Amino acid sequence: MAVMAQTPSTTYRTDPAAPPKKSAPVWAVLLAACAGQFLVVLDVSVVNTALPSMRADLGMSAIGLQWVVNAYSIAFAGFMLLGGRAGDLFGRKRMFLLGLGLFTAASLGGGLAQAEWQLLLARAVQGLGAAVLAPSTLTILTSAVPEGPARVRAIGVWSAVGAGGGAAGGLVGGVLTDLLSWRWVLLINVPIGALVIFAGIAWLTESKAGQARRLDVPGAVLVTAGLATLAYGIVQTEEKGWTAAATLAPLAAGLALLGGFLAVEARTRVPLMPLKLFKVRSVSAANAAMFVCGGGMFAMWMFMTLYAQNVLDYSPLKA
Repeated sequence: MAVMAQTPSTTYRTDPAAPPKKSAPVWAVLLAACAGQFLVVLDVSVVNTALPSMRADLGMSAIGLQWVVNAYSIAFAGFMLLGGRAGDLFGRKRMFLLGLGLFTAASLGGGLAQAEWQLLLARAVQGLGAAVLAPSTLTILTSAVPEGPARVRAIGVWSAVGAGGGAAGGLVGGVLTDLLSWRWVLLINVPIGALVIFAGIAWLTESKAGQARRLDVPGAVLVTAGLATLAYGIVQTEEKGWTAAATLAPLAAGLALLGGFLAVEARTRVPLMPLKLFKVRSVSAANAAMFVCGGGMFAMWMFMTLYAQNVLDYSPLKA
């Protein structure tokens, strides 16, 4: 029987005798997925060692320096659930390539930035690209590897590579900043990203979720805006104090936006974050533990590198 194929504008029949396209070997899919995940996690930490050099070169304020980290992390966290849903709806391979392309282009823009706002904008777009890319790396992997011990091993490798990206960020950032320039902590993503894009085009096959689902754009926008506004209010406490209007207004607005997010998730038919999950004690406990550990680690990364370089006068590599 002839196979039906569709393009955005036409429907046609392929040659019945044409051989089916062979799937790439599992190792190739694993390599592409892990490379994408490594880049995503690496860029959470790689900029930390370069922060003093960025400040000196671009004349950044202390608050702006914090947002080099915050802009990426908040955009990444806020839109990651939406990125996963988009992969289910529009195709995991398509979202993998779109997210990686956006991430790579933003890395180029950040590496070439000549002003503080350009760097912060590039970091936010990087985070958006990472949010689209990261969920697809795992779903592509689980779709390509049969359920059982092989899939468990593949997910183990994927997890280890992600953890390795976070751990390697400080060292990679120090080496690149010391030997080349702070710009290379971002520019290094461009050739690697281009290689992974070509690998993804060649090796990955398209897949979608079998069930009909919808995007929850209001939920994604509310949680991202709420986190960003809340973070801005917390940053304001350093200069204005906790009781100033410039601090209390964004804190109140951030909490209101997050309250709106919870209200939307409670009422929408297909929420990004089903609130009933938090009725499971193990899920709530794990999230609470990760909240404390994540807050401690992110603060430690930034302040330790600033202390080592600005107070102890270490080079980026030594820091």
